[in-house]
Amino acid sequence: MRFHVGLFIPCYIDTFYPQVGIATLRLLERLGVEVVYPLKQTCCGQPLANSGSEHEAAACYRHFVDCFKGFDYVVTPSGSCAWQVKHHFDIIEQTDEVRHLRATTYELCEFLTDILKVDGLKARFPHRVGIHQSCHGLRLMKLASASELIERSYSKVRQLLNQVEGIEIVELDRKDECCGFGGTFSVVEPEVSAKMGRDRIADHERHGAEYITSYDMSCLMHLEGILRRQKKPLKIIHIAEILNS
Repeated sequence: MRFHVGLFIPCYIDTFYPQVGIATLRLLERLGVEVVYPLKQTCCGQPLANSGSEHEAAACYRHFVDCFKGFDYVVTPSGSCAWQVKHHFDIIEQTDEVRHLRATTYELCEFLTDILKVDGLKARFPHRVGIHQSCHGLRLMKLASASELIERSYSKVRQLLNQVEGIEIVELDRKDECCGFGGTFSVVEPEVSAKMGRDRIADHERHGAEYITSYDMSCLMHLEGILRRQKKPLKIIHIAEILNS
C-alpha cells in the first residue's frame, strides 16, 4: 500500500537545519511513500504552550489542522512536535478531522518502525555514534524503554540504526538523561541547562563517540551550541541524515 503522507518540518529545522528536512523527504520517498509538503504550514504551537500561553496557541492548532487534513499520515522528524499534535490539540474543537490528525501524526522513527515496518534499510555510516534520547520521545512518545521503569527493554531508534552498515553505537553511562534544553527551560534556567548539556557531552566523549544523534533537532541544537563554544570535535547529526546516508 502506498501511503499519502503530509510532511511537517518544525520551525527550528526549517530555519537552522534544512538538510534534516531534505533527508527526511528523501528517506520517505526512497521507501516508497508519497510525500506532500503543505506550503502554508507554520508552527505546531509548542513554544506558546511551553510558555504557559496555550490558549493563544489554539489559532496555530487550527491552522495546522487546515494544512494537514486529508492525509493518511502526518510525519515529522521531531518527537516533541509529534507529541504536541497528538496530546495538546485536545483544547480545540474535536471534529472528525482533528481526531484523525491526532491519531495519525507520527514521529519519523515511530512511523518507520510501526507503520512502514522497515527492515533491511540500505544505508552506510561508518562512525561511532551515541544516541541521545530526548525526553519527549523517550517518556511521552515511548520511542524507547526508560531506565527508571521496570519494563521490557526496547528502542525504535536503535532498531533502525542497527540496519545501517558500518555504524558502531556506543554505550553511555546515563543513556536517557536529559540534555537540559527543555525549550523555554534553557531560557529561564540557562546555567542549569548548560551544565546538563555539558554532562551529556562528557558522557559521549568518555565512550569515544564521533557523533551524537537524536530524533529531536532541538536537543541537538542545544548540544551543538555547547560543542561550538568549547571548540570540541564531536559532531551532532539527526537520525534522518544517518538513515538516508
